[in-house]
Amino acid sequence: MNLFDICQDKLNRIKAEDRYRVFADLEKQADKYPYYKHYRDGRVEQVLVWCSNDYLAMGGSDLLVNAVHEAVDQTGVGAGGTRNISGTSHYHVELEAELADWHRKEAALLFTSGYIANEASLSTLLSASPNMDVFSDQKNHASMIQGIRKGTARRHIFRHNDLEHLRELLEAADPESHKMVAFESVYSMDGDIGKIEEICDLAHEFNAITYLDEVHAVGMYGPRGAGIAERDGVLDKVDLIEGTLGKAVGVHGGYLAGPAHVLDYIRSVAPGFIFTTSLPPITAAAAAASIRHLKVSGQERAMQQRQAARLKQAFADAGLPVMPSESHIVPLLVGDPAKARDFSNRLLYDHNIYVTAINYPTVDKGTERLRFTPTPRHTDAMIEDLVDILVPMFNEAGIRKRA
Repeated sequence: MNLFDICQDKLNRIKAEDRYRVFADLEKQADKYPYYKHYRDGRVEQVLVWCSNDYLAMGGSDLLVNAVHEAVDQTGVGAGGTRNISGTSHYHVELEAELADWHRKEAALLFTSGYIANEASLSTLLSASPNMDVFSDQKNHASMIQGIRKGTARRHIFRHNDLEHLRELLEAADPESHKMVAFESVYSMDGDIGKIEEICDLAHEFNAITYLDEVHAVGMYGPRGAGIAERDGVLDKVDLIEGTLGKAVGVHGGYLAGPAHVLDYIRSVAPGFIFTTSLPPITAAAAAASIRHLKVSGQERAMQQRQAARLKQAFADAGLPVMPSESHIVPLLVGDPAKARDFSNRLLYDHNIYVTAINYPTVDKGTERLRFTPTPRHTDAMIEDLVDILVPMFNEAGIRKRA
């Protein structure tokens, strides 16, 4: 077999295991969100999307649209270079200042995506010392795992949110090594929340720095929307905060906030930052407008939390197997990859409702699910209609709420 044959063989295995992903051809409608256009078989249909990461519906906000129009008139479309070679506009500088202020840190550094922010930052920091240990939560995102793997630090995985296990690993490590504890605030598949204060206190007891991924929390929690660490009043205990502009902020890109000299070091040596074209100025302008708004407006957050709570309750009242979630993420357990895929397809093709099936390796085998993310624009009537459609499906499949 040549390389192409190997690729085909592995692809066939993915399909046989019901892990093959089909991308729906969708087009967001800013004025009708969360309705999208769905292009298929030569026709266009309107579908109601229940799984968007545009959690607060900021992506179609007039504030952001107007910011883009103004920036287009000023700068055109593209950045025109890497940050080092003509690609740093005043829009980038202003956005980094907004982000640093948001998280009460000295500085912030922009990346082309949240994935790249984690991969570039972690791999760089975890290669800075020849004697370093990193302690990573078992359920950390793939981007964090990839960044940790690319670094040269010794890797230790602690059981999810397990402080006793983390302490055991820290105690067993070289007392003289440089240490980092990397974890998340909102874990996106289960919707549970990291023990930020406890983990930070434990890490600092062993002179370890803390690296917190807040991508599913920025914009969503706290009096100014800076995330779970702000909500819980522990921003000062977190050394480095990584976030995204592509979810609640409603745009695109990622960032890291923390001590100025640490970000300056990453800026100076990280290939994932140095050798890529910077975000378009229009993107930076829209993100800054969004963050300025979310710092002073809690309306979007309150409405989103209300609808998330209503959806959880509606699922529970109907006997559907809604999984425990401390956050705005609402997972509905299916437990079988083929059934999860079938449910997703039937919702889309029979009912014009789009929600993706989440299968292995994104989640453990046996925990396959549908993952719902209601927004402020998902109405009570939409929730009622969704429940009415789901109940017969789950009854037919013999899947009910677990006792």
